[in-house]
Amino acid sequence: MAYFSKRYHPTGTPPGMLSRRPAADSRPLRIHVVDYTAEAFDLRNDVRMSDCLPYLRRDSRTWIHVEGHPDETTLKELADSFGIHRLALEDVINSGQRPKLETYDDQLFIILSMPAMVEGLVELRQVSFFVSRQFIVSFSESGLSRFEPVLARLRNEGGRLRRRQIDFLLHALLDVVIDEGFPVLEDFGAQLEDLEVSILKDTGNETLAELHTIKRELILLRRALWPQREIINRLLRDEFEPVDEETLVYFRDCYDHTVQIMDLLETYRDMTASMLDIYLSSVSNKTNEVMRVLTVIATIFIPLTFITGIYGMNFDRDAGRLNMPELGWPFGYVAVWTVMIVIAVAMLILFRRRKWF
Repeated sequence: MAYFSKRYHPTGTPPGMLSRRPAADSRPLRIHVVDYTAEAFDLRNDVRMSDCLPYLRRDSRTWIHVEGHPDETTLKELADSFGIHRLALEDVINSGQRPKLETYDDQLFIILSMPAMVEGLVELRQVSFFVSRQFIVSFSESGLSRFEPVLARLRNEGGRLRRRQIDFLLHALLDVVIDEGFPVLEDFGAQLEDLEVSILKDTGNETLAELHTIKRELILLRRALWPQREIINRLLRDEFEPVDEETLVYFRDCYDHTVQIMDLLETYRDMTASMLDIYLSSVSNKTNEVMRVLTVIATIFIPLTFITGIYGMNFDRDAGRLNMPELGWPFGYVAVWTVMIVIAVAMLILFRRRKWF
């Protein structure tokens, strides 16, 4: 795939795209509701949007996860029910947005990129969160299976997650999304280790193509993950209505993970650039080896060509006794071959002693 393409340089969407979005882009979706308090936990799958409204009137914390691509009607119903801004919904329905954090009245709107490795290429899946004091609404193409560690903690009646406010659930969800970068980088690390061995053994075009592919994928991954560190930094630095001060220490852990991911990413980018230099050096060294052998062969044949050129001159021996008298010698042919072989062997010995080949 060309580097100057939408996959590597995604663009935003103009205003009003929500109402003009083609119906063909809408896919079947599932809505999951997780409602919990310190004493109770309730998980419901495949509910309708209207079934989510009663949870807003309860004294509990509610997490609504929308899996798939919601259509325009569902989004408008969701916006009316939860007071979600229309501009934010446009960023949800038109995926591929740059990770960001925005505020709408007393709500937080967060977009993150969840990376995954698919057939050796990075696939970025947008995950969006609307956060208020009482609820979190998340949008993702993936189901709840990606957030199974969070669900396991919610099922634990004595767990900290059940006793804390909604901002602690936000921390747990962000932590899952951010940590998805580690297995992707581990995959890149394994590929780079294999490539390092291949470069020393073989410098074929396939190795070069794979090296360039990894370099482009790391650039794509960096563009997606770099803004996420700034998002967590804003949560730590600024004051937001749904986030309590006592929860900030847990967001620092998320920030540390983003720093570790970026450090690994920069390390692998440097390794890729170094391996590309090693590849070019290996190709240059092999070319020099070939040219050295060819130069040795050409140098050996220079005096031999000189000798054969002399005896290729057609002088009349009968015109004078100095006109190549050795041509009449019975051992002249053998003598010429002997001289030529001695010269070639002597030059080979000289080149070997000087380590020219």
